[in-house]
Amino acid sequence: MPATRLTPLLLLLMLAGCDQLGALLELPDPQKEAAAIEAEGKAIGGACRHSGRALEDCYAMNPKAQKAAVFSGWREMNDYMMQNNMQSVPPRLSQLPETTPASPQSASVADTQDARASDPAAKDTPARPARAAQ
Repeated sequence: MPATRLTPLLLLLMLAGCDQLGALLELPDPQKEAAAIEAEGKAIGGACRHSGRALEDCYAMNPKAQKAAVFSGWREMNDYMMQNNMQSVPPRLSQLPETTPASPQSASVADTQDARASDPAAKDTPARPARAAQ
């Protein structure tokens, strides 16, 4: 009879350690991973709003982040900044280095040449010189 009374007690003790066993074996926890991804998206959205970036720019700069989480973080930071009368902090990097053209003139000349190559009527008209940087 004593063995039948110990069985439920041992079973209860084994079930109590299931969470710790998963941590020891480094088993993935989908709920924790989803919470971490959402928290990261909210942090990205909040940082974008604090730096004064538009929501669409934030989406474009962080394509792997969940859009709903980014929006939620952006909105929370917007509400916080409005309540506390805070101004946005301008970002130090205005654009990512990969998307920045070599110079504004070279980009406009390349765009003009591409447009002229695709439009047969434009080949007959002379190209206008690019404007000087102001």
